[in-house]
Amino acid sequence: MSDKFMDINKLREDFPILKEKINNYNLVYFDNAATSQKPNQVLDAMLEFYTKYNSNIHRSANAFGEKATIAFEQARVTIAKFINAEPEEIIFTSGTTESINFVAFTWALDNLKPADEIVISELEHHSNMVPWQQVAIKTGAKIKLIPVGLDWELDLSNLDDIITKNTKIVAITGASNVLGTHVDLKPIVKRAKQVGAKVLVDAAQSVSHKKIDVKAIDCDFMAFSGHKMLAPTGVGILFIKKDLQDQVKPYQFGGGMVFEVDYDKASWLKNRQKYEAGTQPIAQAIGFGAAIDYFNNKIDMEQMAKHEANLCKRAIDGLQAIGGIKILGPIDRLKKTGHLVSFVVEGIHSHDVAAYLSDFGICIRAGHNCAQPLAKKIGIDAAVRVSFYFYNTEDEVDYFLSKMGEIRNNF
Repeated sequence: MSDKFMDINKLREDFPILKEKINNYNLVYFDNAATSQKPNQVLDAMLEFYTKYNSNIHRSANAFGEKATIAFEQARVTIAKFINAEPEEIIFTSGTTESINFVAFTWALDNLKPADEIVISELEHHSNMVPWQQVAIKTGAKIKLIPVGLDWELDLSNLDDIITKNTKIVAITGASNVLGTHVDLKPIVKRAKQVGAKVLVDAAQSVSHKKIDVKAIDCDFMAFSGHKMLAPTGVGILFIKKDLQDQVKPYQFGGGMVFEVDYDKASWLKNRQKYEAGTQPIAQAIGFGAAIDYFNNKIDMEQMAKHEANLCKRAIDGLQAIGGIKILGPIDRLKKTGHLVSFVVEGIHSHDVAAYLSDFGICIRAGHNCAQPLAKKIGIDAAVRVSFYFYNTEDEVDYFLSKMGEIRNNF
């Protein structure tokens, strides 16, 4: 624990959108698992780029080009340090989805064959499921699932039978965007390493809520997005372990990644440089670096996790007191380590709940949350999801609960 003190009301002043209103009601933003809001520090960094030194990187031999390149590469260094990686292991992408597709359609297509196995879990977001389905179709490999148990946690009791000598890659989420379950990666990674399988971690829902150390996890790949952790949309990260990069071909080809080109052949740069073809998301990456600076300067991750869990507990206790509401997920654990709460309201469709709340300034998520197989498994077609961040308050939770009480009473 650092000596930072997180004054939530003071931090909220950094977020101009939190002063907005919907239908003259104060904004209550509880859709942080979909995308987070952006502080002035991130917006200012991007505005400064566009107004003070807008230029392309790595190729423009002028003062602006040099300044843009330095800022872009400094963002890479900042992000790498945040997850305890080397800068050479950080590849900029458009987001988690592209990062996972990158691995699926390079390393996996090149290394998988019939009878090989791909292991994912029943918790996965479509972005960490559909790409592997496509790889399985193209290679003849088989997909195996780590199941969700009755306690809403991953059931690891038969892990040795699921991850076998035929397993070539395990692609696993760090936290469920539906149930809020934070996955214990240690036994999964340990078993994968025992059989020589590679590990990809989808950290989209975890890196923004807890400290991540890729060396401690010992994963080979990690994917996450900027927009879920204060940064702009359109930029994400793919971590590729340095000693694995010679085995991973480029995902795209063109300007920026080439070493030499002739009319009938081409060669490309080494290591991470070969992975960033074309004009990169320069302003977005600079904004991402500013977002990580914000975390480093203003946020204590342990305090943030406790604050979010407290909001989860307050929301769960309040929803249960209202009645007629089923909470999805491991309730006791969500009260201690959660950052979101999903639920269904008896007799009322989730979209109707979302529409009612929106009329009063409350932004939440309704639907299957891009996890249709999981929704089918637990017997729902849609759920309401409220997801919290450090800038949310207990008063906002209480206001939300009051409106949920109205929904139950009126409908």
